[in-house]
Amino acid sequence: MTIHLAMKEHGDTAPTVLLPGDPYRARFIAEKFFHSSRCINQVRGMLGYSGTYQGHAVTVLGTGMGVPSMAIYATELIREYGARTLIRVGTCGGIQEQVRVGDLILAQAAGTDSAFNTHIFGGRDFAPTADFGLLSSAWNMAGAMGFKAHVGAVFTTDLFYHDDPEFFQIWKDHGVLATEMETAALYTVAARYGARALSILTVSDDLLSRQSVSSDDRETAFMGMVELALSTAFAAP
Repeated sequence: MTIHLAMKEHGDTAPTVLLPGDPYRARFIAEKFFHSSRCINQVRGMLGYSGTYQGHAVTVLGTGMGVPSMAIYATELIREYGARTLIRVGTCGGIQEQVRVGDLILAQAAGTDSAFNTHIFGGRDFAPTADFGLLSSAWNMAGAMGFKAHVGAVFTTDLFYHDDPEFFQIWKDHGVLATEMETAALYTVAARYGARALSILTVSDDLLSRQSVSSDDRETAFMGMVELALSTAFAAP
């Protein structure tokens, strides 16, 4: 048991963990995809479940929103509960013309405006990147499963609401595919403790055209993203 998690033993948590931001999505994933799922955490309303998927032990845990929240849960899962493969399944806002609402983003790297890495590295830059084995497997499987996916950098921001309409322009100009709020923290924590990490993101909004995915399409895209994440987790070496 840790400050933020109620699991008492390593056996409560599988080495492979899916990380949606919304705790209710964690419950949905467990009910929809897991066999013999059981609730393992309710501390602070951050629901977590363990079960099996096609015979493989797997856990899903909500992380909340933003870099600090992701960093707390990723750190405790890896350091205290033995998690070795962590896959974020969340949403993002596209900022490139070729990135459409409903597409998937496989985050190869993550820039950020958060001070998280600045504190850790004494003001120096750090390049948080995905595990190549997971990234490669996700890319190959996305094609085989018929998903429109893009591989590239994302921008992890501390601000959801920006007053400056041109805020994302510099990131767009440098080829960044989308913006979200957690990936840089996940990749940094995983690097620190030698774990594997990947963010698979559904483009829920197009920040250029101001289009958003409908509630029905959002559900369909989310289901596909989770299927891809689970297939990736147990296919990568």
